[in-house]
Amino acid sequence: MQKVDVFSALANPVRREILVQLRKGPRKVGDLASHFDVGRPAVSEHLQVLRKASLVREEPRGRERYYHLDPRPLSEVGGWLETFERYWKQRLGDLEQLLDEEDAS
Repeated sequence: MQKVDVFSALANPVRREILVQLRKGPRKVGDLASHFDVGRPAVSEHLQVLRKASLVREEPRGRERYYHLDPRPLSEVGGWLETFERYWKQRLGDLEQLLDEEDAS
């Protein structure tokens, strides 16, 4: 199975919503598909991309397959976003200070 970049997997809004649904617990493809305007085969394809990015894992239970969220690869995304969070906090702090100085004058 060829690995998929976590950022590429998260680029699609359907895949992001699948991850949100999986936060509530393991789900079957049919259960997940009921939340979208796309069909079950499309949801299955999105799940395969998420599996290749190691964001979900598959658990066979009899004839059904349940999908579980694996949040560990999201730490890579969190680390990347943290840089921008620090940047924007600094910028907003500078703006707040500037506005306070203008109000004082």
